[in-house]
Amino acid sequence: MNKQGNLSIHSENIFPIIKKWLYSDHDIFVREIISNACDAILKFKKLCDIGEASDELKTPFQIDVIVDKEAGTITISDNGIGLNEEEIEKYINQIAFSGAEDFLSKYQDKMADDQIIGHFGLGFYSSFMVSEKVQINTLSHQGGTPLLWTCDGGTTFELSEGTRTTRGTDIILYISEESREFLGFHNLSKIVEKYCSFMPVPIFMIDANKAEVEPVEGEENIVEAPTPINETLPLYAKQPSECTDEEYKAFYRKTFMDFQEPLFWIHLNMDYPFKLKGILYFPKSKNEFEMIEGKIKLYNSQVFVAENIKEVIPEFLLLLKGVIDCPDLPLNVSRSFLQNDGFVKKISDYITKKVADKLISLYKKENDNYQKFWDDISPFIKFGCLRDEKFCSKMKDYVLYTTIADEYLTMEQYLELAKDVHENKVFYVSDKTQQSQYVELFKENNLKAVYLPHPIDNAFIQHMESQNQDVKFMRIDSDISGILGQDEADKTHEESLTTLFKDVLNNEELTVSVENLKSKNVASMILVSEESRRMEEMMKMYGMGAVPNMPQQLTLVLNQNHPLIESLSNHTLKEDTKNLVCEHLYDLALISNQTLSPEAMQKFLHRNNELLLQLTK
Repeated sequence: MNKQGNLSIHSENIFPIIKKWLYSDHDIFVREIISNACDAILKFKKLCDIGEASDELKTPFQIDVIVDKEAGTITISDNGIGLNEEEIEKYINQIAFSGAEDFLSKYQDKMADDQIIGHFGLGFYSSFMVSEKVQINTLSHQGGTPLLWTCDGGTTFELSEGTRTTRGTDIILYISEESREFLGFHNLSKIVEKYCSFMPVPIFMIDANKAEVEPVEGEENIVEAPTPINETLPLYAKQPSECTDEEYKAFYRKTFMDFQEPLFWIHLNMDYPFKLKGILYFPKSKNEFEMIEGKIKLYNSQVFVAENIKEVIPEFLLLLKGVIDCPDLPLNVSRSFLQNDGFVKKISDYITKKVADKLISLYKKENDNYQKFWDDISPFIKFGCLRDEKFCSKMKDYVLYTTIADEYLTMEQYLELAKDVHENKVFYVSDKTQQSQYVELFKENNLKAVYLPHPIDNAFIQHMESQNQDVKFMRIDSDISGILGQDEADKTHEESLTTLFKDVLNNEELTVSVENLKSKNVASMILVSEESRRMEEMMKMYGMGAVPNMPQQLTLVLNQNHPLIESLSNHTLKEDTKNLVCEHLYDLALISNQTLSPEAMQKFLHRNNELLLQLTK
């Protein structure tokens, strides 16, 4: 038996889905209903523009959001195109039939620069998520009888004569008991501002229960004109040449409630192969150890979609703050998420490229500013290099390294300056305080090291090593003995000193090196194997703990130019004093490199007292 027919959707089946599953947030009804009102006005304006309608009212186009807490209603009113009975039957009674899509299809040859928002024909029904009853009170721009459509979210509706006397539509929501928080005027205003702050039609909030102030006879009464809650032509929608620095800063303050000025910004403006406008701001970080938390608001035809959508905004760019509006975004039915396709990847790649181009331009044309901004933008750029291969390939040569002499150098510049002393090695400082002794040694020897104190730097330097196979990053307390000596040290006493320290410290695995250091202020210091230290840090990061029987690979460096080392070499100290000095020199070296264990610290303090007592004898 063969049979053909049409699939049908019944409202008793679709309404529970719309109410519970179509939209993740119930406040989304605000965006959907106001978007429809906005479309109604834009459609009518377009018909007037092409001569298929005329505006007899000559009143400003606007949307009113009226909150009546006493009546328990929210009304969204527009003076747009309106609906006739045929359109109600087609676009309201048939779920998922989009009036916007139908309008665009009919006038597609005349809609080169449209801002029509709706696409799926489901937005209106989001009103039932918060309402026990919904009414549409409407009058078509073509005239005729005003209509009143009423539905309680069930399977039936009622259509009767409405009360509107002018063109447009009122959507009246009778808010359910469990959704009464939306009747709070301040709360609803914030929601409207969140979703609709850049919609292209003025939106006014009206509190129906707010008593009007009666004029006082004999006094001058100044009535302030109501102001829309939204900005119909946001700064990002303008041409960059039309915007001033103060406007960019003001837009930043208002949009993100951040009163600390941004460092700089990028104005995105693209028409082909997709439409995209926006502004990305580089915020000032609060301190060097804090990863910047950004916020990028994504809009579709000036309607808020979501924040920080990773399909469009590369992860590393989420450290920035900004607004991006792309009417070509392939949204899913609820307009809350993106359909994942190659087009979205092209948008993401474009944004990444524009950011990299801006930074490179800043480096080349405004290098002083680039250096001034560097401490704030470096975590963002390093994170970008780690997360995005294309960004890294463009930016790796423009990464700056701050030296201990307060210079800003690229890796190429650093390696060129250091090639005669330590070719293809970049020495770095991860803790300015803990490693201060090593920093002073480098300065005394006119050597260069760079500061890399940020939590992201561990991963970054390993990534840079993978990008530059011949280059090795070495912490300033690693294998540096060969570059700090003046002349080669006299190794005559090295064997006896090594034996002495191994015996006193009871550590046969200890490596001892005697050096002829330029500084006479440093008697001893500890060097840590770069490889073993990185391995240990990686294991801690992944919560693996220390590996049994895997001691730190430490080297104790003794400076033969220091009087204490000379005394130990020449055997001029008493036996008990000599042992105390050896232990103390080792602990002093350790303290300059790492934190002593509680037990070692107790011994160190006790030994201090013993040495001081010997001075009194």
